[in-house]
Amino acid sequence: MFIDYAKIYIKAGNGGDGAVAFRREKYVPKGGPAGGNGGTGGSVIFRADRNLTTLLDFQYKRKYIADDGDPGGSSLKDGKNGQDIIIKIPIGTLIKDAETNEIIFDLDSDQKEFVAVKGGKGGKGNSNFATPTNQTPRFAEPGRPGAEKNIELELKLIADVGLVGFPNSGKSTLISVISDAKPKIADYPFTTLEPNLGIVRYKNYQSITVADIPGIIEGAHLGKGLGLKFLRHIERTKILLIMIDITSEDYVKDYKTLLGELEKYSKILSKKKKFVALTKSDLIEPKELKKLRSKKIPGYKGEMLIFSSATKDGIDKLLDVLWKELND
Repeated sequence: MFIDYAKIYIKAGNGGDGAVAFRREKYVPKGGPAGGNGGTGGSVIFRADRNLTTLLDFQYKRKYIADDGDPGGSSLKDGKNGQDIIIKIPIGTLIKDAETNEIIFDLDSDQKEFVAVKGGKGGKGNSNFATPTNQTPRFAEPGRPGAEKNIELELKLIADVGLVGFPNSGKSTLISVISDAKPKIADYPFTTLEPNLGIVRYKNYQSITVADIPGIIEGAHLGKGLGLKFLRHIERTKILLIMIDITSEDYVKDYKTLLGELEKYSKILSKKKKFVALTKSDLIEPKELKKLRSKKIPGYKGEMLIFSSATKDGIDKLLDVLWKELND
């Protein structure tokens, strides 16, 4: 199951208290102070892991509390540090403050780490406070509490190309043809209920990562349909491929509607490089197809791509154009 949002509570361990202790040695007045320092509490650390693709685990466990540091001991023995908690999350996960919604950190590369809350510092034992005028201090420092925080985790897929279109525009079919991804495909709206990520092998062992985003409808930026829930996933893509069913009654209107939803949702999306593709070219006559190749969409200056996932006609040309743009 694909889960791209979670809210959890994290707490670092408390520092251990410093010890009050004295040596019991011959010829040492009153034994001398010998209290050790408390150990530092464990921290909570997030680490990006390329093998993970969902935040599903956080639906079952919502609290992460690191170990406390041990108190100091006698004979100048320091307490053991608390063990850190390392939480693995998918690449592309944003860590946000649940109270302010502020982005704290972006784990956008494999094995990147972030210390979300630091363990409390251990208190000093009484051996640290001896002075010429107070050679037998009978006090020690308490350990400091570990930091705690409610945070939100928000996953945004990282892909080279994001597929954008209305329901049934052929996105799932395309990604199943050009990659090893196996999305559910059927003849009804919103077949794709979650994003799919596919790795496309291109020529000399090169690859393109393609994200299939669930269908957008008019008003998606307002929360209608599934669009709002998944539009975040195309913010990280390098290129947007706007896919329009070639049998549409007005593909110019479709293009403007899709473009409008993207721009209303995010200024980031409005600035991304976009290509327009007419899909399902096998459904119209060759003569009509020839006419379409020469037509232009007002406001779109790029090349009009036309292909059929069913016959694979135009697929190679599509991948060539995308690869060239990604590597220019």
